[in-house]
Amino acid sequence: MTPETMIDHREKAYALLKADADKILQLIQVQMDNLTMPQCPLYEEVLDTQMFGLSREIDFAVRLGLIDERVGKTLLDRLERELSALHEAFTKNKNHAIETQTIYKRSLSFLLQVVEIS
Repeated sequence: MTPETMIDHREKAYALLKADADKILQLIQVQMDNLTMPQCPLYEEVLDTQMFGLSREIDFAVRLGLIDERVGKTLLDRLERELSALHEAFTKNKNHAIETQTIYKRSLSFLLQVVEIS
């Protein structure tokens, strides 16, 4: 195999892996945009399967010498950071909703007390 051909195969391998990583990132982004929690079993299953599949693809490409191991790790790390950000954003949103609900209940309780006194 000529050096040019090898470079071409490496570029194609990286492009394919990056495209798969981008698809997973898009799944994560949709969840972040909607702030729907990934505790849905179907969501978790799809995301876990996609992440596992990508990690196997990356491992295969590394073993073939098509990409450097660090490059593959960078792709996976990026997705894991985004997934972590999703969980953090949802947790903050959930906590905010709980705080708002607590304030609403306290206000309602106070108003009911005021009405009873009147």
